[in-house]
Amino acid sequence: MGNGSLGALQRYTGLFDVDAVCVSHLHADHCVDLYSYSVARAYSPAGPQPPIPVYGPAGTAERIGLIHGVDGDEGLTRRFTFETLSPGELAIGPFDVRLAHVNHPVETFAFRFTHGGRTLVYTGDTGETEAVPALAAGAHVFLSEAAFLDGPDLPPDLHLTARQAAAYASKADVGSLVLTHLQPWYSPDDAREEAATAFTGPLGIATAGQVINVLSSRPANIRFPPGGRPPCPRGHRPRGGSPR
Repeated sequence: MGNGSLGALQRYTGLFDVDAVCVSHLHADHCVDLYSYSVARAYSPAGPQPPIPVYGPAGTAERIGLIHGVDGDEGLTRRFTFETLSPGELAIGPFDVRLAHVNHPVETFAFRFTHGGRTLVYTGDTGETEAVPALAAGAHVFLSEAAFLDGPDLPPDLHLTARQAAAYASKADVGSLVLTHLQPWYSPDDAREEAATAFTGPLGIATAGQVINVLSSRPANIRFPPGGRPPCPRGHRPRGGSPR
């Protein structure tokens, strides 16, 4: 639940219709709106909302509490029940979930969600690691970060390039690949082109308003928002940048 996600979420579901939250890691761009959500749940016009589970790495409650202030926020535990993730398997509502540690500067998890015989795998933020194709094996939809494009001097153990993500998709024999976490200074068209050199299956770029029907009998039923694919502005390509 990164910055800005709480507002966008309400286009698709009610503010208090969320049953659980999964947090891949504790960098701010992946968790900071969880605090805004805690405030909303505390001050609902209908009264405080009952706590829902938040599944995250060790220290999630403390990390989110620090957004409130240096002394933290003890009230968080009245709004959420915090469940500490570890590699392995668990059930979250109707989903069978498998988790694996991936390669990022802080503890980070990739998720494999299965329901009704269909599977979606999300990498979280990660650099190169064989944990990714192992977790993604046979997935119907593989949602992979691809913050980089190929180039010299890329920082190691941080993010994947589009080609690396696609190579993992091919190795895992997934049904469809969707690239996410692209940086604004890279062209999505370039990311798609680079990924297509390593993966020949259905390939897309995650966009706001996009719908992916994981339960479809097709490899992936990917529907874009009205107006089709978003424009792909071309920007400069800094070398060695390190988005989180």
